[in-house]
Amino acid sequence: MARLIFKSLNLSDRDLDFLIETSSPGVFDKPKLKQILREDEKLRNTFIEDEKVFRRVMDQEEVFLKISPALFFEILLRKAVRELKEMSFTLEKTGTAKIPVFDTKEVVEFLGKESLLAYLADMLSSFTHIKTYIFSLQVGEYLFEHIKFNDIDLFSLIDLSEEVDDEYKLGFYKRIADICLFILGMFPDYAEYDYRYPFSGALRPSFYGKTRMSAEDYEQEGRKFYRLAAEHPKARELELSEVFWTLHEDFPKAKKPLNFIAEHYLSYRRPRFFG
Repeated sequence: MARLIFKSLNLSDRDLDFLIETSSPGVFDKPKLKQILREDEKLRNTFIEDEKVFRRVMDQEEVFLKISPALFFEILLRKAVRELKEMSFTLEKTGTAKIPVFDTKEVVEFLGKESLLAYLADMLSSFTHIKTYIFSLQVGEYLFEHIKFNDIDLFSLIDLSEEVDDEYKLGFYKRIADICLFILGMFPDYAEYDYRYPFSGALRPSFYGKTRMSAEDYEQEGRKFYRLAAEHPKARELELSEVFWTLHEDFPKAKKPLNFIAEHYLSYRRPRFFG
Protein backbone atom coordinates (compact mmCIF):
# COMPACT_ATOMS: atom_id res chain seq x y z
CA MET A 1 0.00 0.00 0.00
CA ALA A 2 0.99 3.63 0.39
CA ARG A 3 4.56 4.36 1.35
CA LEU A 4 5.02 5.70 4.84
CA ILE A 5 7.79 8.29 4.81
CA PHE A 6 10.05 10.64 5.61
CA LYS A 7 11.11 13.97 6.87
CA SER A 8 13.01 14.86 3.76
CA LEU A 9 13.58 13.40 0.34
CA ASN A 10 16.78 11.52 -0.28
CA LEU A 11 18.53 12.14 -3.58
CA SER A 12 19.80 9.18 -5.57
CA ASP A 13 23.17 9.19 -7.34
CA ARG A 14 21.28 9.79 -10.58
CA ASP A 15 19.50 12.80 -9.06
CA LEU A 16 22.75 14.25 -7.79
CA ASP A 17 24.47 13.73 -11.14
CA PHE A 18 21.64 15.59 -12.87
CA LEU A 19 21.77 18.53 -10.45
CA ILE A 20 25.54 18.86 -10.65
CA GLU A 21 25.65 18.50 -14.45
CA THR A 22 23.02 21.23 -14.72
CA SER A 23 24.09 23.69 -12.02
CA SER A 24 27.86 23.12 -11.79
CA PRO A 25 28.99 21.35 -14.96
CA GLY A 26 32.62 22.43 -14.54
CA VAL A 27 33.06 21.19 -10.95
CA PHE A 28 36.45 19.56 -10.39
CA ASP A 29 35.67 17.14 -7.54
CA LYS A 30 32.25 15.76 -8.36
CA PRO A 31 32.24 12.94 -5.73
CA LYS A 32 33.06 15.49 -3.01
CA LEU A 33 30.26 17.81 -4.13
CA LYS A 34 27.80 14.91 -4.15
CA GLN A 35 28.73 14.11 -0.57
CA ILE A 36 28.29 17.73 0.47
CA LEU A 37 24.85 17.86 -1.18
CA ARG A 38 23.81 14.78 0.78
CA GLU A 39 24.85 16.39 4.06
CA ASP A 40 24.02 20.08 3.54
CA GLU A 41 20.26 20.54 3.16
CA LYS A 42 20.52 24.27 2.47
CA LEU A 43 22.98 23.77 -0.40
CA ARG A 44 20.91 20.85 -1.68
CA ASN A 45 17.85 23.09 -1.88
CA THR A 46 19.85 25.85 -3.60
CA PHE A 47 20.77 23.42 -6.38
CA ILE A 48 17.17 22.21 -6.71
CA GLU A 49 15.89 25.80 -6.90
CA ASP A 50 18.38 26.76 -9.63
CA GLU A 51 16.44 28.17 -12.60
CA LYS A 52 18.64 26.14 -14.98
CA VAL A 53 17.44 22.96 -13.28
CA PHE A 54 13.80 23.94 -13.69
CA ARG A 55 14.25 24.82 -17.36
CA ARG A 56 16.05 21.56 -18.06
CA VAL A 57 13.38 19.32 -16.49
CA MET A 58 10.69 21.19 -18.40
CA ASP A 59 12.56 20.73 -21.68
CA GLN A 60 13.47 17.08 -21.05
CA GLU A 61 11.21 14.79 -23.07
CA GLU A 62 11.71 11.67 -20.91
CA VAL A 63 12.61 13.34 -17.65
CA PHE A 64 12.02 10.25 -15.47
CA LEU A 65 14.87 8.53 -17.29
CA LYS A 66 17.15 11.22 -15.86
CA ILE A 67 15.82 11.85 -12.35
CA SER A 68 13.41 10.37 -9.84
CA PRO A 69 9.76 11.48 -9.94
CA ALA A 70 10.10 12.76 -6.37
CA LEU A 71 12.90 15.15 -7.36
CA PHE A 72 10.95 16.26 -10.43
CA PHE A 73 7.95 17.28 -8.34
CA GLU A 74 10.11 18.87 -5.66
CA ILE A 75 11.66 21.04 -8.38
CA LEU A 76 8.19 22.10 -9.55
CA LEU A 77 6.95 22.78 -6.01
CA ARG A 78 9.95 24.96 -5.19
CA LYS A 79 9.49 26.84 -8.46
CA ALA A 80 5.81 27.37 -7.58
CA VAL A 81 6.82 28.86 -4.22
CA ARG A 82 9.14 31.35 -5.93
CA GLU A 83 6.46 32.40 -8.40
CA LEU A 84 3.68 32.60 -5.82
CA LYS A 85 5.82 34.96 -3.73
CA GLU A 86 5.59 37.45 -6.59
CA MET A 87 1.80 37.18 -6.89
CA SER A 88 -0.92 38.73 -4.76
CA PHE A 89 -3.69 36.20 -5.42
CA THR A 90 -4.50 32.71 -6.66
CA LEU A 91 -7.48 31.77 -8.81
CA GLU A 92 -10.29 29.50 -7.70
CA LYS A 93 -12.80 28.04 -10.10
CA THR A 94 -16.46 28.50 -9.22
CA GLY A 95 -18.67 26.90 -11.84
CA THR A 96 -17.42 28.27 -15.15
CA ALA A 97 -15.81 31.38 -13.60
CA LYS A 98 -12.47 31.93 -11.91
CA ILE A 99 -12.30 34.29 -8.97
CA PRO A 100 -9.17 35.81 -7.35
CA VAL A 101 -8.40 34.79 -3.77
CA PHE A 102 -5.79 36.84 -1.92
CA ASP A 103 -4.12 33.95 -0.15
CA THR A 104 -0.68 33.59 -1.71
CA LYS A 105 1.10 34.58 1.51
CA GLU A 106 -0.65 31.77 3.40
CA VAL A 107 0.09 29.24 0.63
CA VAL A 108 3.78 30.21 0.54
CA GLU A 109 4.00 29.93 4.34
CA PHE A 110 2.34 26.50 4.13
CA LEU A 111 4.96 25.26 1.65
CA GLY A 112 7.70 26.87 3.71
CA LYS A 113 7.50 23.85 6.01
CA GLU A 114 10.02 21.43 4.55
CA SER A 115 8.19 18.36 5.85
CA LEU A 116 5.02 19.37 3.97
CA LEU A 117 6.85 20.17 0.73
CA ALA A 118 8.66 16.81 0.93
CA TYR A 119 5.36 15.03 1.61
CA LEU A 120 3.65 16.62 -1.40
CA ALA A 121 6.58 15.83 -3.70
CA ASP A 122 6.59 12.21 -2.62
CA MET A 123 2.80 12.00 -2.81
CA LEU A 124 2.76 13.26 -6.40
CA SER A 125 5.53 10.83 -7.35
CA SER A 126 3.46 7.93 -6.00
CA PHE A 127 0.85 8.53 -8.71
CA THR A 128 3.29 8.15 -11.61
CA HIS A 129 2.84 4.37 -11.44
CA ILE A 130 -0.46 2.80 -10.44
CA LYS A 131 -0.06 -0.53 -8.64
CA THR A 132 -2.51 -3.42 -8.55
CA TYR A 133 -2.96 -5.59 -5.46
CA ILE A 134 -4.75 -8.80 -4.58
CA PHE A 135 -6.06 -8.74 -1.02
CA SER A 136 -7.23 -11.89 0.79
CA LEU A 137 -10.10 -11.37 3.22
CA GLN A 138 -11.23 -14.17 5.53
CA VAL A 139 -15.01 -14.57 5.30
CA GLY A 140 -15.32 -17.93 7.04
CA GLU A 141 -13.36 -20.38 9.13
CA TYR A 142 -11.70 -21.88 6.04
CA LEU A 143 -12.96 -19.51 3.39
CA PHE A 144 -11.12 -16.52 1.94
CA GLU A 145 -12.31 -13.96 -0.58
CA HIS A 146 -9.64 -12.60 -2.94
CA ILE A 147 -10.19 -8.95 -3.84
CA LYS A 148 -8.28 -7.28 -6.68
CA PHE A 149 -7.90 -3.50 -6.68
CA ASN A 150 -5.49 -0.76 -7.69
CA ASP A 151 -4.13 2.00 -5.49
CA ILE A 152 -6.17 4.77 -7.09
CA ASP A 153 -9.49 2.94 -6.68
CA LEU A 154 -10.89 5.29 -4.05
CA PHE A 155 -14.09 3.45 -3.17
CA SER A 156 -12.46 0.02 -2.93
CA LEU A 157 -9.81 1.49 -0.64
CA ILE A 158 -12.46 3.08 1.58
CA ASP A 159 -14.30 -0.26 1.87
CA LEU A 160 -11.09 -2.17 2.59
CA SER A 161 -9.94 0.34 5.19
CA GLU A 162 -12.88 -0.78 7.33
CA GLU A 163 -11.97 -4.46 7.01
CA VAL A 164 -8.20 -4.62 7.47
CA ASP A 165 -6.49 -5.03 10.82
CA ASP A 166 -5.57 -1.86 12.70
CA GLU A 167 -1.86 -2.23 11.95
CA TYR A 168 -2.57 -1.85 8.21
CA LYS A 169 -5.14 0.94 8.41
CA LEU A 170 -2.67 3.83 8.32
CA GLY A 171 -1.50 2.96 4.79
CA PHE A 172 -5.11 2.91 3.58
CA TYR A 173 -6.05 6.14 5.36
CA LYS A 174 -3.05 7.91 3.89
CA ARG A 175 -3.68 6.68 0.35
CA ILE A 176 -7.39 7.56 0.42
CA ALA A 177 -6.65 11.10 1.60
CA ASP A 178 -3.82 11.44 -0.93
CA ILE A 179 -6.14 10.42 -3.80
CA CYS A 180 -8.62 13.13 -2.82
CA LEU A 181 -5.87 15.76 -2.64
CA PHE A 182 -4.30 14.53 -5.88
CA ILE A 183 -7.57 14.73 -7.83
CA LEU A 184 -8.51 18.18 -6.53
CA GLY A 185 -4.93 19.41 -6.94
CA MET A 186 -3.85 17.99 -10.30
CA PHE A 187 -7.17 17.18 -12.02
CA PRO A 188 -9.77 19.55 -10.51
CA ASP A 189 -11.56 19.62 -13.85
CA TYR A 190 -12.18 15.85 -13.56
CA ALA A 191 -14.03 16.18 -10.26
CA GLU A 192 -16.31 18.87 -11.71
CA TYR A 193 -16.83 17.16 -15.08
CA ASP A 194 -17.65 13.80 -13.48
CA TYR A 195 -20.21 15.42 -11.19
CA ARG A 196 -21.93 17.96 -13.46
CA TYR A 197 -22.63 18.45 -17.15
CA PRO A 198 -20.13 21.11 -18.28
CA PHE A 199 -22.52 23.48 -20.06
CA SER A 200 -25.81 23.23 -18.20
CA GLY A 201 -24.27 22.68 -14.77
CA ALA A 202 -26.91 20.05 -14.05
CA LEU A 203 -25.93 17.09 -11.90
CA ARG A 204 -25.12 13.91 -13.78
CA PRO A 205 -27.36 10.98 -12.83
CA SER A 206 -25.98 8.20 -10.65
CA PHE A 207 -26.36 4.61 -11.69
CA TYR A 208 -25.57 1.19 -10.26
CA GLY A 209 -21.90 0.73 -9.49
CA LYS A 210 -21.02 4.40 -10.09
CA THR A 211 -20.80 6.82 -7.18
CA ARG A 212 -20.37 10.46 -8.12
CA MET A 213 -18.48 12.88 -5.88
CA SER A 214 -18.40 16.65 -6.01
CA ALA A 215 -15.26 18.67 -5.31
CA GLU A 216 -16.71 19.35 -1.87
CA ASP A 217 -17.11 15.60 -1.29
CA TYR A 218 -13.47 14.96 -2.25
CA GLU A 219 -12.32 17.64 0.17
CA GLN A 220 -14.53 16.32 2.96
CA GLU A 221 -13.24 12.77 2.49
CA GLY A 222 -9.64 13.95 2.19
CA ARG A 223 -9.78 15.89 5.42
CA LYS A 224 -11.54 13.02 7.18
CA PHE A 225 -8.93 10.43 6.22
CA TYR A 226 -5.98 12.73 6.98
CA ARG A 227 -7.51 13.11 10.45
CA LEU A 228 -7.83 9.33 10.80
CA ALA A 229 -4.22 8.97 9.67
CA ALA A 230 -3.07 11.60 12.18
CA GLU A 231 -4.85 9.77 15.01
CA HIS A 232 -3.34 6.37 14.16
CA PRO A 233 -0.69 5.29 16.73
CA LYS A 234 1.78 4.34 13.99
CA ALA A 235 1.70 7.91 12.63
CA ARG A 236 3.17 9.13 15.91
CA GLU A 237 5.87 6.45 15.76
CA LEU A 238 6.79 7.56 12.22
CA GLU A 239 6.61 11.25 13.21
CA LEU A 240 3.92 11.89 10.61
CA SER A 241 1.11 13.00 12.91
CA GLU A 242 1.90 16.70 12.54
CA VAL A 243 1.98 16.46 8.74
CA PHE A 244 -1.36 14.65 8.65
CA TRP A 245 -2.97 17.10 11.08
CA THR A 246 -1.78 20.04 9.00
CA LEU A 247 -3.18 18.49 5.81
CA HIS A 248 -6.47 17.85 7.60
CA GLU A 249 -6.71 21.43 8.84
CA ASP A 250 -5.26 23.19 5.78
CA PHE A 251 -6.49 20.97 2.96
CA PRO A 252 -7.44 23.95 0.73
CA LYS A 253 -3.93 25.39 1.10
CA ALA A 254 -2.38 22.04 0.17
CA LYS A 255 -4.25 21.83 -3.13
CA LYS A 256 -3.37 25.41 -4.21
CA PRO A 257 0.29 24.76 -5.19
CA LEU A 258 -0.81 21.58 -6.97
CA ASN A 259 -3.40 23.59 -8.93
CA PHE A 260 -0.66 26.09 -9.82
CA ILE A 261 1.68 23.34 -11.05
CA ALA A 262 -1.08 21.65 -13.04
CA GLU A 263 -2.08 24.86 -14.79
CA HIS A 264 1.27 26.59 -15.30
CA TYR A 265 3.85 23.81 -15.70
CA LEU A 266 2.12 20.59 -16.75
CA SER A 267 -1.22 21.55 -18.29
CA TYR A 268 -1.86 19.20 -21.24
CA ARG A 269 1.17 17.08 -20.25
CA ARG A 270 -0.43 15.75 -17.07
CA PRO A 271 -1.55 12.41 -18.57
CA ARG A 272 2.06 11.72 -19.57
CA PHE A 273 3.30 11.95 -16.01
CA PHE A 274 0.59 10.13 -14.10
CA GLY A 275 -0.33 6.49 -14.46
